[in-house]
Amino acid sequence: MNSSKKNNPVYFYIPFNNDIDESDISKITHALQSIKEIDTCNLELNNQRIRITSKYPDEAIAKAVPILTELQVKVPVTKNNFPLLNLSCASCANSSQNILKMQPGVINASVNYANEMAYIEYIPSMINPQKLKDSLQEAGYDLIIKENDDSQNSLEEIQKNHYKALKRKTIGAMIFSIPLLIIGMTPSLMHQHWANYIMWILATPVVFIFGKQFFTGAYKQAKHRSANMDTLVAVSTGTAYIFSVFNTLFPSFWIKRGLQPHVYFEASAVVIAFVLLGKILEEKAKGNTSYAIKKLIGLQPKTVTVIQGNEQNEIPIKSVSIGMTILVKPGEKIAVDGTVLSGNSYVDESMISGEPIPIEKVKGSKVFAGTINQKGSFQFHADKVGKDTLLSQIIQTVQEAQGSKAPVQKLVDKIAGIFVPTVFIIACLSLIIWIIFGGKQGIIYGFQSFVTVLVIACPCALGLATPTAIMVGIGKGAEKGILIKDAESLENIKNINAIVLDKTGTITEGKPQVEDFKWFTSMHDLEKNILYSIERSSEHPLAGAIVSYLNDKSITFIPDMEITNASGQGIIGIYNNQKYFIGNLTLLSKNTVPIDKEVKNWLDNKFKQATTTILFANENTILAGISISDKIKPTSLTAIKQIKMLGIEVHMLTGDNPTTANYVAKETGINKFKAEVSPQDKIDYIKKLQASPNNKIVAMVGDGINDSAALAQADVSIAMGRGSDIAIDVAKMTIISGDLQKIPEAIKLSKQTVKTIKQNLFWAFIYNIIGIPIAAGILYPINGFLLNPMVAGAAMALSSVSVVSNSLLLKLKK
Repeated sequence: MNSSKKNNPVYFYIPFNNDIDESDISKITHALQSIKEIDTCNLELNNQRIRITSKYPDEAIAKAVPILTELQVKVPVTKNNFPLLNLSCASCANSSQNILKMQPGVINASVNYANEMAYIEYIPSMINPQKLKDSLQEAGYDLIIKENDDSQNSLEEIQKNHYKALKRKTIGAMIFSIPLLIIGMTPSLMHQHWANYIMWILATPVVFIFGKQFFTGAYKQAKHRSANMDTLVAVSTGTAYIFSVFNTLFPSFWIKRGLQPHVYFEASAVVIAFVLLGKILEEKAKGNTSYAIKKLIGLQPKTVTVIQGNEQNEIPIKSVSIGMTILVKPGEKIAVDGTVLSGNSYVDESMISGEPIPIEKVKGSKVFAGTINQKGSFQFHADKVGKDTLLSQIIQTVQEAQGSKAPVQKLVDKIAGIFVPTVFIIACLSLIIWIIFGGKQGIIYGFQSFVTVLVIACPCALGLATPTAIMVGIGKGAEKGILIKDAESLENIKNINAIVLDKTGTITEGKPQVEDFKWFTSMHDLEKNILYSIERSSEHPLAGAIVSYLNDKSITFIPDMEITNASGQGIIGIYNNQKYFIGNLTLLSKNTVPIDKEVKNWLDNKFKQATTTILFANENTILAGISISDKIKPTSLTAIKQIKMLGIEVHMLTGDNPTTANYVAKETGINKFKAEVSPQDKIDYIKKLQASPNNKIVAMVGDGINDSAALAQADVSIAMGRGSDIAIDVAKMTIISGDLQKIPEAIKLSKQTVKTIKQNLFWAFIYNIIGIPIAAGILYPINGFLLNPMVAGAAMALSSVSVVSNSLLLKLKK
């Protein structure tokens, strides 16, 4: 199902794995048939698949899946990143990406030249990694398929071997090129009758042995009617070599025409030597851009000590399973996520959270893979292993983010796609113009300019400009405990001019505690059990505080209660056909629960104390009042001040009562806030800001399930690392430590990264815009200057290295 074969329609199936109501069939069918690449479609409910006929299957699949997702049709999709081999330049990345996108079942594919990774979204029932690998191998590329999570190690091993081979080739090319250069640049030697033959002998191994990769790469590209940097090097050096062999064997051809039979053996060899040297420097620099991933992977210990009965056994980390008891000794790295069972210590979590102060761990404390134990020893229960640990999730997030593309990269990819053919056209035009207008020496100068244009052109600098800066920027963010999920978000953070903060768990500690529990009726165990059972079903931090408070009060859990969330107001439970309400005054008023004077007096008193109040009632009366306090984080005061100093408006939204909201706003210096808001109110508030005359770029910061919709609405979404999984999944940025001071740091990092991208692109474009015309001989009519191909080779080798080096400077910026 390749889109290049567009003569006859083909049919294919898109599977789905959820129930679809028959009333939705026409809506889904209509939506799919609105895609111009789809000819017919038919939903087979019994087989849970959609039969589609199309002349353009790859485009049809890519457009159909997002539409089906919007219509709540669950298509089983897998997202994976695979190491990609044999990329020699940005054009290769573009070419391999197009090959992947054309495969049946691939929804989207993105290839990053800087870290040599392919990020592929595909339907596993339609295509598998082996077929993806086969399609790439046909074009001369290769894919490392993950086996037991060792793909990163495999890639590193391959890269090490590749670097060693490249080093050997470079040294070999240099050994032959240096004497060749000496002969070619020394008139007394160059004019000896034997000089051309010696240079021929010296140049041959450089071109055909040490430079073999360029010719084989160019051949594979030509087979697929494509071209890349290998093509430029192979054609330029190959042409120079063949031209020189001809002039050595048949010098009379030129002498009869009154011209000197110049040879360019030294140019063909030295250019290859310089390009290989440039490749070594580039590989070294590119390796440094992925330092953050290597550092994170290095946090994982190879073995762990498990307690089995009365014995201690050391086993490989891959053998650890959930439920095992693991012993951690002083100075050891923690292998997996878990809960402390016995012992106590302090653990350095700076490599994950960015916070330098060790955290105390006692019985019941959570510990995380990759963190380092200090002086004490303890045993813990393994809760999460392998891919499920926080460290593995951070590594996965960073890898995916580093492989994502900034908006400007789309333009760069288009330019890279036509770069090599354009360079060939310019090179041929310069040759023709020189032959026509260059006089007697025109053909010689034309040949030299043809070779020099091909040599100096560098698509690599263009291809590396954006991704290397993104890799370093996202890696630096991860080191600081700031996880940024994609390049676009990293770029957008610097643009925010309004920030909306949730209160609980964002500005405050998110560790609410019950300060007062008041029963307004005679206390009954049944009501207490009902309150406990309803609140235990909720993930809200305030519910957690009530559950913790009641845990020590001889509670009996009541299963199978019918529970409904009243968004932004509280929660409703039904027991024995009686409704029970837990929430604010709005919830109780809405359900016509009477409020007597005693309750009003209690509420007024608690409002004055700026605490959060929750009422527990049945359909007839209020049973209890609960007063909860949540301390403001000390770092929130500093962070909000820093954010305001950046000229960013700070807003606070909370479902809490106005008195508590006012107290928190006053303490933190927030002028704009709104209390008693529902999740929908938060969305509307953000929309209003975005639609304001100034077109605010809004960031939303939250940590709860009730923040997820508002996070999705915001231009930039930021989740607190201690928050709910849903909030973290929706958000484009996660602050692992939950410290708001990381937001100004993220803004600064965004500005630095975008500035570096602009510098890189400026250099890459200017280099080619200035270098190619000079190589073509534009200065010759002015001052008689014609660029030597060897100098062009050196310039080309250094251009990509300078771009990567500039990106690496990001690591040094504070």
